[in-house]
Amino acid sequence: QVQLVESGGGLVQPGGSLNLSCVASGFIFKYRPMSWYRQAPGKERELVATINPYSQTKYEDSVKGRFTISRDNDRDTVYLQMNNLKPEDTAVYYCYVRRDIEHWGQGTQVTVSS
Repeated sequence: QVQLVESGGGLVQPGGSLNLSCVASGFIFKYRPMSWYRQAPGKERELVATINPYSQTKYEDSVKGRFTISRDNDRDTVYLQMNNLKPEDTAVYYCYVRRDIEHWGQGTQVTVSS
């Protein structure tokens, strides 16, 4: 079955960086668009970034120029490099793929605080 396992979250000071990873299994990774979502306390889950099989990318406006999504098809892994982090980036970050139905990882907590 489809599995998505995120890692790389943590506590970081404003202006710092984190690199999230999501290892996928249970489907042919290289053929699927992959996305990162996030959900802050009391807020709805929102799309952060998407990368298609051709490595074309889209970003939510507030993260443009700070976050970079990438993929390694040999390792079935999608990454989210996050730079210049702000307190408002604090959220649980989820990896997402749609294969017949929606599939989500377990999430990784990112906390930006001094």
